[in-house]
Amino acid sequence: MTTITETKTKTYLNYINGEWVASETGKTDVSKNPARKDEVVGGYQLSSTKDFDKAATAARKAQKAWQKLSGNVRGDYLLKAASIMEERADDIGAAMTLEMGKTFPEAKGETLRGVAILRYFAGEGMRSVGDVIPSTDSEALMFTTRVPLGVVGVITPWNFPAAIPMWKMAPALIYGNAVVFKPASETAVTSAKIVECLHDAGIPAGVVNMVTGSGSLIGPEMANHKEIDGITFTGSNTVGKQLAKIAVDRGIKYQLEMGGKNPVIVANDADLDLAVEATISGGLKSSGQKCTATSRVIVQKDIYEKFKEKLLAEVAKITVGDGMDAGTWMGPSVTEGQLNTVLSYIEKGKKEGATLLYGGNELDGKDGGLNGYYVEPAVFEGVTPDMVLAREEIFGPVLALMKVDTIEEALDMANDSEYGLSASIFTTKIAHMLSFINEMDAGLVRINAESAGVELQAPFGGMKQSSSHSREQGQAAKEFYTSIKTVFIK
Repeated sequence: MTTITETKTKTYLNYINGEWVASETGKTDVSKNPARKDEVVGGYQLSSTKDFDKAATAARKAQKAWQKLSGNVRGDYLLKAASIMEERADDIGAAMTLEMGKTFPEAKGETLRGVAILRYFAGEGMRSVGDVIPSTDSEALMFTTRVPLGVVGVITPWNFPAAIPMWKMAPALIYGNAVVFKPASETAVTSAKIVECLHDAGIPAGVVNMVTGSGSLIGPEMANHKEIDGITFTGSNTVGKQLAKIAVDRGIKYQLEMGGKNPVIVANDADLDLAVEATISGGLKSSGQKCTATSRVIVQKDIYEKFKEKLLAEVAKITVGDGMDAGTWMGPSVTEGQLNTVLSYIEKGKKEGATLLYGGNELDGKDGGLNGYYVEPAVFEGVTPDMVLAREEIFGPVLALMKVDTIEEALDMANDSEYGLSASIFTTKIAHMLSFINEMDAGLVRINAESAGVELQAPFGGMKQSSSHSREQGQAAKEFYTSIKTVFIK
């Protein structure tokens, strides 16, 4: 195990067939701290398609023996990895904060969520995998069982570098698959530390493999590789659709979790303090860098001004800074490119006629000594459904306030989006709750709670352009990672 104090002098290797190996290219790059943009967190491999081929080949060779183990035995490996990861939660959380900027309490909490995911899926190894079905033949036995896909390619983003890899790899492993893992380069160090936990738990060589480097190189290679039987991807719509086309041509399974433009509806009868707290938490924590982050805030006109006043008062209290500092509530954007994207959307909002009520300024070395990719949280009002602020995913700390007369109008406005990932409503009326549940086109709907919450034991995924209409997490995960086999015995 490498501790965070050693990380800054360490270049991490690929993990292939149970060994840590350098890329055949001999090339590496470094991960930098977005809070202190000149600070190197650690190095990682710039891998080639040959490296990926070695990983996929190793996974194929290891998968059959892994599948033959009982679910209970596979679960024991996950339980051991969970205990190791729990022991290292501070170190992994610190690496996460240094690499992508979220505050240390958030990062450690996410790491512990990864621990819980491993333990949850360890238990899935002892659950039912099929049904006995009556046959028309009285002398026959007919039943279903489930078999693994084989080798699963896992592509994960930088914004949840512990939780998302775990909620993809843990179910893949417990159901008997081998894995080739391609993490985001921005969080390659955190990803290596997670794989170290699986390695130190003694997972058989080749069952888990990790290859780092360019997504534009490794992603298509993964989708096209003859040893890959399925791909699970979280990231942008553009890349997801490219992978899906390749997967369809090859006839392999794919699972995509992509963007969101998540609304929160605040009804006249809402608890405004609760609504304000949840809107800020859901929209601005992790600097808005969540696919489930609140983006559009749709408020009934009778309470609009009061809600706005409370919201602005609380947003003004937010402290922006280094996520490792105890007093920081919101850290930086993950990269200079992401910061510039957020700033460009703020400028587009102004040009389209929305009113910037608060923030939106870049914070650099001239402001409090900060030397990273910082931006103030921004709050707009006067946003209409046709504006860019209401239509495109920003992935930054930007809230767009929108005023409506009725709940019916609010629901129409909330559904006026190509995305359908998550949505929230704040209300005390059962009628409003039922309308929201029945009419909201989103895979996750939450009542009197922020849009960004999701529990590991519940299915997660979106509608419309937010996903491939599959679901991750909970027992729903087995629908992707396994295939049903019907058995007839005469």
